[in-house]
Amino acid sequence: MKKQQVMTILRPVQDPFIHKRFVETDAIKSVEIDEDNGKLTINIALSKLNQPENDQLNKELTNKLMQAGASEVTIHFTKLPEEQLKKYPQYQVMMSPLLNGEADTTFLAIASGKGGVGKSTVTANLAVNLARQGKRVGIIDADIYGFSIPHMMGVTKKPTLQGNRIIPVEVHGVKVMSMDFFVEGNDPVIWRGPRLGKMLNSFFIEVEWGDLDYLLLDLPPGTGDMALNVHTTLPSSKEIIVTTPHETAAHVASRAGKMALNTQHDIVGVIENMSYFESQLTHEREYIFGQGGGKWLAKELNAPLLAEIPLGQPQNAQSGGSIYAEDEVIGMIYRQMAEAVIHETRR
Repeated sequence: MKKQQVMTILRPVQDPFIHKRFVETDAIKSVEIDEDNGKLTINIALSKLNQPENDQLNKELTNKLMQAGASEVTIHFTKLPEEQLKKYPQYQVMMSPLLNGEADTTFLAIASGKGGVGKSTVTANLAVNLARQGKRVGIIDADIYGFSIPHMMGVTKKPTLQGNRIIPVEVHGVKVMSMDFFVEGNDPVIWRGPRLGKMLNSFFIEVEWGDLDYLLLDLPPGTGDMALNVHTTLPSSKEIIVTTPHETAAHVASRAGKMALNTQHDIVGVIENMSYFESQLTHEREYIFGQGGGKWLAKELNAPLLAEIPLGQPQNAQSGGSIYAEDEVIGMIYRQMAEAVIHETRR
């Protein structure tokens, strides 16, 4: 076996942690071939050592090289220099205490199949009610094109800087970060995938979240770039799917749920929003958007139906807020939802 053959096999292989090809990171430090017996000894530099992924990579490379003609393969892994690794955004994400497993934080991604189902309202009220239960809570408004969390929560301030760290705004006991803080007026955001991913990484890496029990992520509707970035960035995440009772909305929402399952994220449950309208005069219920979508979706995803939320507005709606008071009927539903989430996530 020739060295060129070995290099051809190794160069396109990716570092399993920062997802850069060996040729990009200059990972292949040495290749020694015993031409008499076909034994290979290879030294490869990776971003992390002593991980299960290293063993899997060793096995895969050994199989490829032996299929190509090597009689025996020995691979030694060493560590890439720290200064080199700092150049890669994915390494910065990997080393963030929030994402590297050091922080005992449960990530809760709130997703929907389509817009207009009240996903952001659910996110804001769930976060506030988790905080009312004594939990330390943060929100990342990851709906980059349709950011609305600050307005819904009545935020009037901007984040501040402390050294090179961003201090999130805190309201209703919840720490909040949003693209809304970084645009002028109500200007649209005209960005594509890579820049969106960079902004998301900044929310994880550069923000001083402190100790959190829950970090909620208000995802864009559907299964596009930003939703995919969230699913691939987070080491593990719980997910809540929001739908309306309408059959079509539930079918579309199932795609978002299946995307979560395909990326090894657990679905905590389903929330059916706009379930019915209840008259304040007669207390009769009208099922304006049909019935059964939430129950169908919960069965489809093998997850509990956490809540059926009626149509309504909080008493403080005229002041621009979307947070229900604890003693309002819908506010009590959100409190029960928060209790269910705490039970499902065992926190």
